Order: sequence, then C-alpha cells, then structure tokens
Amino acid sequence: MQSPFSARADSLFQYRSFVAFWLARTSSSFGFQMLSIAVGWQIYAITGRALDLGLIGLAQFLPAVLLALPAGHVADQFDRRRVVLWGQITEWLAIVVLTTLTLMRMTDERIILGLIFIISIARTLEAPALQSMLPALVPPAMLARATAANGASMQTASMLGPALGGFLYVAGPGTVYAATAMLYLISITMVSRLHYDHVPPSRTPATFASVFAGVKFIRNRPDVLGVISLDLFAVLLGGATALLPIFAKDVLHTGPWGLGLLRGAPAVGGLLVGFWLSRRTLERNVGMTMFAAVAGFGLATLFFALSTTLWLSMLALFALGGCDMVSVVIRGSLVQLDTPDEMRGRVSAVNSIFINTSNQLGEFESGMLAAWLGAVPAVLVGGIGTLMVVALWMKLFPSLRRRQRLHNEPEIKEVSLPQA
Repeated sequence: MQSPFSARADSLFQYRSFVAFWLARTSSSFGFQMLSIAVGWQIYAITGRALDLGLIGLAQFLPAVLLALPAGHVADQFDRRRVVLWGQITEWLAIVVLTTLTLMRMTDERIILGLIFIISIARTLEAPALQSMLPALVPPAMLARATAANGASMQTASMLGPALGGFLYVAGPGTVYAATAMLYLISITMVSRLHYDHVPPSRTPATFASVFAGVKFIRNRPDVLGVISLDLFAVLLGGATALLPIFAKDVLHTGPWGLGLLRGAPAVGGLLVGFWLSRRTLERNVGMTMFAAVAGFGLATLFFALSTTLWLSMLALFALGGCDMVSVVIRGSLVQLDTPDEMRGRVSAVNSIFINTSNQLGEFESGMLAAWLGAVPAVLVGGIGTLMVVALWMKLFPSLRRRQRLHNEPEIKEVSLPQA
C-alpha cells in the first residue's frame, strides 16, 4: 500500500487535510478570543463586580484540570475526528444559545457563566483529540513546520481576535457572539471535510491505570520527560509578562498605550518566528537548539528586567516571544513524534495540564515574588532561575542534549549474509 505522503511536497499547503485542519484551528481560535473579550465586557456591564470576572476564569480552569486526563483516554479510545466534531458542535450550540438570549435581552451572569462552563468542558474533551490528529496529516519531516504554522495562527488569533471582538462589541455583544458562531461553523465544516485515517484500538474501560497511562509513559521516556519538565520550570520562573502593568507604570513611566505595546511584543516575536519556522525544516542539533532557545528566553527576561526604556523593553519581549516559539515548536513536535499513535491523546492531555498549570502558577509566583522583593528583582530572579534550570537539565538529560533530529529514525541492523 502506498503511503499518502510518498509524493514529496515542499509546501505544507499541498496537504489538503492539513489545510482543513489549519483553517479549523484558526477559525475556532479567532472565535474563542472574540468570545472571551465579549463575555468579560458583558458580565462586567451587567454586574459591575470584579469577582464575576474571576468566576469566568474559574469556569474555564476547573474543566481543564479535572477532565484533561479522561479526555486523553477518550482521544485514544474513539475516533478523534468525531470527538473533535462533537466537541465543536457542542461549543457552537452553546454560542448560538448565548447569541439568541443576548439578542432577546434574556441573559444574566448565571446563564452566561453556565454556558461558558459548558463550552469549557467541550473544549477540554476536544483538545487532546485535536492535538493528536496533526502527526497523521503531514509526514514526520514536516511536523515541525506544521506545528510552527499552527503556532503562528494561534499568535495571530491572540493578537487580532480581542481587537476584532472589541470593535464588533460597539454594535452589541450579540453581534460578537453571532460572528463567533459563524467562525465555529466554519471550523466544524473544515473538520467534517478533513480526511483522517485513525483506527481506534479495541476499547477498554476507563480504569485508573489506563487514564494515567500518559503519566507513566512520559516518566519512562527521558527525552519526552525532559522537554515537558523543562518547559514547566522555565514558564514557572519566567513569568515577566504577569508584571507588565507594574513595569509600564513604575519602571518605564508610560501609560496604557505603552502597556498595550509591551503586551503585544511577545506575540509579534512569536508570530514572526512561527512563520519563519513554518518554511524551514529543523534537521539537526534539535536538542541543543531547544536548550539555546530556553536560555535565550531567560536572557531576554534578564534584559527586560534591567531595561528602563520602552523600546528596549519591547525588543526584549519580542526576543522572549521568538525564543519561546522555537521551544514550543521543538517540544510539541518531539513529544508527538516520540509518542505512539495509540498513546498520543493521553500524553497530550498530560502535556496540556503541565502547560495550563505552569502558566497560571508562573503568574502567581511572579506576583508573590514581586510583592516580597519588588518587580525588578522578581524578574531578575526568574531569568537567572531559568538559566540555572537549562544548565541543570542539560546535565540530567544528556540524550536530549545530544538529540540531532526530531524524528528518531529506527536503527537499521546489519545482517551478515552467508558466505558462498
């Protein structure tokens, strides 16, 4: 049987299933960013209570932590494309209900929070299946480029989605929700048209061992454990972006416009590097490249902490975002390629828990440290800590340091032929 990737293609967009996947992720990401900005504005306009804004975060955080591992089990036991479809259809229906109730002026904060909770459950159940689909859509040599293209689209959505949502909100929250529903409908259509070959294994009951199999797998794979734990500690220590309001006001002496520029700088750096990586193939020294990228993240954090000029701080954050994108692409590709298909859902679920908790705990750690030491010393400690973690991980994970390629080719054993 001929492989679907046997005809070599130099462009990602020659793979139709990947194009459908990329359009689906881009559409749903833009929609979710627009939804997030509109929900926050609407709830605060209704109640005027800051607590309710915190409840939005809680409604998204609880499913992401409590249901991630069962979602990984589901992704490995059922047809992943159908799991994604049902998740997105559920999100779309909730958004349609929200749109209808908003246009009919029948919403209150409890209804909105309830619908956001439903959307968060569906997103959590969908996420491992969605992440696990990508390796089947492009050949292994193209996976890093595909990951970079996805990363670039996510960065674009995070930059432009809130702005677009805010612009449409002038016409009312119902307009934003209607536009979001249209974007989700595009995503559902693209996923339904996507050709994805995945034969789920014989179904097994969801036992403790099967649900936590992803944790055991990661623990027994040094390279996978190394990249995931490196990212965890780097993000925990390098949470400079959480302190941007303090730096903007007290260090750089600028206003809200300056804070906006600072917040956008890492996304711009990640976006440009993501586009560049989507057109390049990482062929050698990927282990050292990843360590260098995380070290660059730490150095950029130090540079930002010591800067007292707005444009220099923006440059540091731009470099920080670019280095982070390199790390994200290598880490995501390596984890997917080192994981057998039947385990990708559960491993992706564990990885998502690491990412979500490290981002939130990293912001908490930065805030606590800034309260004790001040903002500048807190960021300096984070940057130095990141560099120390890189040095320690290079020693603890030598196989990762020596890793040449993202895809470990199977060793070809020499066979001695009998003498004539």
